[in-house]
Amino acid sequence: MRLAAVTFDVEHDCPPYLNTYHGVEKGLPRILDLLAEKRVRAVFYFTADVAKRYPSLVRRVVDEGHELGSHGYMHERLDKLPPSDAIRAIVKSAQALSRYVETLHSFRAPNLQLPSYLLPAVHRAGFDVDSSLAAYKPPFQSRPCIHNALLRVPVSVTSSVLRLPWHLQRPIHARLPSPAVYFSHPWEFVDMRGRLLRPDCVFNTGERALELLARLVEHLKRGGWRIATMEELRGILSPQSRCMDKYSI
Repeated sequence: MRLAAVTFDVEHDCPPYLNTYHGVEKGLPRILDLLAEKRVRAVFYFTADVAKRYPSLVRRVVDEGHELGSHGYMHERLDKLPPSDAIRAIVKSAQALSRYVETLHSFRAPNLQLPSYLLPAVHRAGFDVDSSLAAYKPPFQSRPCIHNALLRVPVSVTSSVLRLPWHLQRPIHARLPSPAVYFSHPWEFVDMRGRLLRPDCVFNTGERALELLARLVEHLKRGGWRIATMEELRGILSPQSRCMDKYSI
């Protein structure tokens, strides 16, 4: 059985270039409407900051059957903080989000940067799945692995891949191993043209991004992929390999 996860990092707009929340206010409802139409459950990694600003959207995510995960507290780079401050951010994010669900399962570090010395803190905060590794970043871990009791499920491709023209991105999907983990951001589903941003923060944003997300979901369904949440992957996967890491423990 081929598995895929569709995930979203719910944070402020195109970090660190904007301090606005157009994506959360406009893009996130569009994503949820599309997922409801396609009958697909996804994973939404909220920063605690966004959850506090938009509690009704967190509730909508949970009420519509999606998985709520943590994306840190203020989207601070955990690898740039003193360890004590990084641990505090992880714990505070879990506390802020736990008011919405009985159990939080999944964590994803901002910028996909999670030093291995913080993995015990992630687990102590109550998480049993981490999706902070990326197949396209060192240590280039492409398949799920185990770090003590923590299941790590790597992201497969960078989010901008999902805004490439379909004829360019489709061959990429065909080569991805199972589970294929996709992620994007709500701001990508708002037209970002006219803002002074780098090109990858503008290209194919808005309605075009939404159309491409729909194409991806349809492609996965037609191809027999099971679209699962991280909580579901935790119950399905039994990896034996120990995780590699570019950081020393």
